[in-house]
Amino acid sequence: MMLRSCGGSLTELRFSAQASISSSSSRKLHTLCSPSNSRLFLGFNSHKNPINDFLENPKVPHAQKKIHGKDGVLLEFKLQCRSKNVALPNKSVNKGKKKKYGGVLPQILRALEGGIDVEGILESYCGKLNPREQTVILKEQSRWDKVVRVFEWFKSQKDYIPNVIHYNVVLRALGRAQKWDELRLCWIEMAKKGVVATNNTYGMLVDVYGKAGLVKEALLWIKHMKLRGVFPDEVTMSTVIKVLKDAQEYDSADRFYKDWCVGKVELDDLDLDSMGDQQAISLKQFLLTELFRTGGRSQSSSGFVGVESSVNKPRLTTTYNTLIDLYGKAGRLKDAANVFSDMLKAGVALDAFTFNTMIFICGSQGHLSEAEALLNTMEERGVSPDTKTYNIFLSLYADMGNIDAVLQCFRKIRKVGLFPDDVTHRAIIKILSERNMVDEVEAVIQEMEKFDKCIGGSSLPVLTKMYVTAGLHERAKSLIEKFQSTGAFSSKTYAAIIDVYAENGLWDEAEALFCANRDGSGQKDVLEYNVMIKAYGKAQMYDKAVSLFRGMRNQGTWPDECTYNSLIQMLAGGDLVDKAREFLTEMLDGGLKPSCSTFSAVIASFAENKSFSDAVDVLQEMILLDVKPNEIVYGSLIDAFAEDGKFEEANQYFQAMEDSGIAANQVILTSMIKAYGKIGSVEGANRMYEKMKMFEGGPDIVASNSMLNLYAEVGMLSEAEVIYDHLRERNLADGVTFATMMLVYKNMGMLDSAIEVAEQMKESGLVRDCVTYNKVIACYATNGQLVECGKLLHEMVVIQKLMPDRGTFKVLFTILKKGGIPAEAVQELQSSYNEGKPFAKQAVITSVFSVVGLHAYALESCGFFSKEEVGFNAFAYNAAIRAYVAYGKIDEALKMFMRMQDEGVEPDLVTLVNLVNCYGKAGMIEGVKRIHSKLKYGEIAPSESLFEAVIDAYKNANRPDLADMVRQDMKFASDDVQQFTDSEIEDLDETDIPLAQQYTDSETEDFQ
Repeated sequence: MMLRSCGGSLTELRFSAQASISSSSSRKLHTLCSPSNSRLFLGFNSHKNPINDFLENPKVPHAQKKIHGKDGVLLEFKLQCRSKNVALPNKSVNKGKKKKYGGVLPQILRALEGGIDVEGILESYCGKLNPREQTVILKEQSRWDKVVRVFEWFKSQKDYIPNVIHYNVVLRALGRAQKWDELRLCWIEMAKKGVVATNNTYGMLVDVYGKAGLVKEALLWIKHMKLRGVFPDEVTMSTVIKVLKDAQEYDSADRFYKDWCVGKVELDDLDLDSMGDQQAISLKQFLLTELFRTGGRSQSSSGFVGVESSVNKPRLTTTYNTLIDLYGKAGRLKDAANVFSDMLKAGVALDAFTFNTMIFICGSQGHLSEAEALLNTMEERGVSPDTKTYNIFLSLYADMGNIDAVLQCFRKIRKVGLFPDDVTHRAIIKILSERNMVDEVEAVIQEMEKFDKCIGGSSLPVLTKMYVTAGLHERAKSLIEKFQSTGAFSSKTYAAIIDVYAENGLWDEAEALFCANRDGSGQKDVLEYNVMIKAYGKAQMYDKAVSLFRGMRNQGTWPDECTYNSLIQMLAGGDLVDKAREFLTEMLDGGLKPSCSTFSAVIASFAENKSFSDAVDVLQEMILLDVKPNEIVYGSLIDAFAEDGKFEEANQYFQAMEDSGIAANQVILTSMIKAYGKIGSVEGANRMYEKMKMFEGGPDIVASNSMLNLYAEVGMLSEAEVIYDHLRERNLADGVTFATMMLVYKNMGMLDSAIEVAEQMKESGLVRDCVTYNKVIACYATNGQLVECGKLLHEMVVIQKLMPDRGTFKVLFTILKKGGIPAEAVQELQSSYNEGKPFAKQAVITSVFSVVGLHAYALESCGFFSKEEVGFNAFAYNAAIRAYVAYGKIDEALKMFMRMQDEGVEPDLVTLVNLVNCYGKAGMIEGVKRIHSKLKYGEIAPSESLFEAVIDAYKNANRPDLADMVRQDMKFASDDVQQFTDSEIEDLDETDIPLAQQYTDSETEDFQ
């Protein structure tokens, strides 16, 4: 929450000064500290609940709290005063109510307020108005033109005597209306009539120019003042401080104040050219020339007589408030505390603004207990907290996340007899809505409606976001429709709500709101179009975005640079770079200048698609338009050329980037390492890597991995190990690091070292996605550690709940082959997986667990098949039967076979192999003989895998004699198959073989 700066007109400031001085002797004074304790310290670190202290028991704790500021300076932030020599007024200066005038003034003011004939009204009172009444009439006019007309009539009277007070009123009215030409003429006239400018005049001019944003011109009035020998009084000084503070020239404001305190005004060291919003040339010329030649001079124009050696101290509450606000905004807590302490010592009255400023400064610096203690002191001193006080605490408690305190503070406002203002309601709704506290927000809204308060338009987007986040879309819609019916919607509000819908993927709602009628006119601001185009882009509805863009001119709204930039960047990012290029050309033809980000998006998209000539053409257009390419533009080109192996082009743009004064970042240097790697230049890559070592923190992990990969490709083991060890020592190694190092060792046949790296990767906790699991499983498989492969597969699928990808299954088929199951079984599983058949993945995983001997995991996986009531293909039944047999669950295996038959699924070769293994383990010789007989007499096609299974089955059943007999049958069957095959080949002409079969045969030969 931003604090309001010290306000009030100059008249009010000077009235405060007079009141403070004239009443100081007669006002009854009370000391700040209690009679029993001569020193009071704010900052007591209470162990009680601070919100309860603040709301229920507003007492000032008498203890000292040391505060550490941002700069590490120990702040003894204490408010100390001694009853015998420092006394403070209880309350702030009473500004009083608006003055009621007597005599003819009320009648004249009413007539002028509603009348047009200013001169005619005043004529009826000719000769009846004294100078004081004339001043009142001038001041009470709300329009600058009426002020001028009234003043002109006064001057036309014969008995009128020009005076500086009247000119001050007119100059202030013209300055507030920013009528600079009229102000210039009034100033010149004032000089011609010999009316000498006073401190009031200069202070008022500084004020109006500063509020208009003309900081430099405001300060030039102080120079003019110095030339005329007029030393700024306290009000003028305070006004200058405020102007510099509002311009964020905090050091300059501090220096001006300290100079004023010792009787100096030095502006030569201020950089006036860098301040303010410079407007018309005539205005600056006027201030620099004509004004300095005019204006009444005091008796001495050579400087400040008798002032240089004097010491000035502020005496006004408003001055101290301005200084406290200055140091608070500058983040100088110690200086703010010192000013506050000086204010107390000087006996200057404290007002609500003083405390509010100090409360905000302390709270925003993290010293909430001090802020709460200040509130207690405020109440004890009889300075009543206002609504702004509680608004500040609302913000502070919200920043701390203490929502209970926020709500209590909000309720406290009415409890103490105050009323929440628009700022309060806006703040509380925002705070609660951001935390999705729907019930609490609706309670606040109900209370507002009870007191005829309306929700501000700026609160509507945050309320909509709250409802959308909570899934209460209908409530959001109802709220929006209610606002629409009042016609209180601004274009900015529409755009913000559309953006809320878009951010939450509610494209239909965003579109409906955008297309809604606006008081029957349907006119939309360009901001709304920009947000809706962005929404379509986020939803990847590129056609709708383009259509909306094409139609906006027909609706009377013309696209601006933001519209084009957004659309072009969206299309380029959506791989529609040709369309983006069309709009880029259209934008240029329309005289609009694309941003660097827009050019960058188009260049990057062309480069990514390897349309290098187009990317370079866009870069040339960019340079011709004097849009300087940044590191992102150069980086996208360098990386694209590096990826494509175009080293010369990558290096060319790298040199161009350095020549333009842009330093290469980590990303670009990594791309250059990649480029050098493509041409096998270890030396060039090392040079880039050495540059990275000059950066804070050294090379990042991506660059280090790139170098590691390069060393792996060229077989530089020792260099690779140096980088690997360095990354591990600094805890920077990631999954790519370990995977690359495993590859280095595997390629060099150092399988034990590769396994060691795999173990390190597991210990590091980096094996957590499919890619890293695949790498480690493959490493164990290469080394023949199949059991470890199975354990990792179980961890991956069952524990981590990761879905194996194609890379995983590629490794699993290798494990199956190494595990010794028949080649026909592997081929069957592989075909079912490639064809995407149901349950194929589960069958493969079950088979892997079974093959590597993790039978418990295999049976766990088989449970999936037994639970499913739908039928399976043969490969799924085969996987389950194989698992049961391997674990010795003969009954379960036979049940699965019987289920297979009941389902009408024909047993295939793999099924028969599994059955033979089952019969052999169960000692069921007859079953083995039955299958052997069919194989022997040709009822089953000869198969080496089946013969081997029968032999193993007889061995398991302790019948080696039958096993030897099968070997003989296998030999004869093999000869018969070879003879048949040879005769078939002799009878077939090559042209009789289908083309597809020829291709398959050639593939088989290559595979073998």
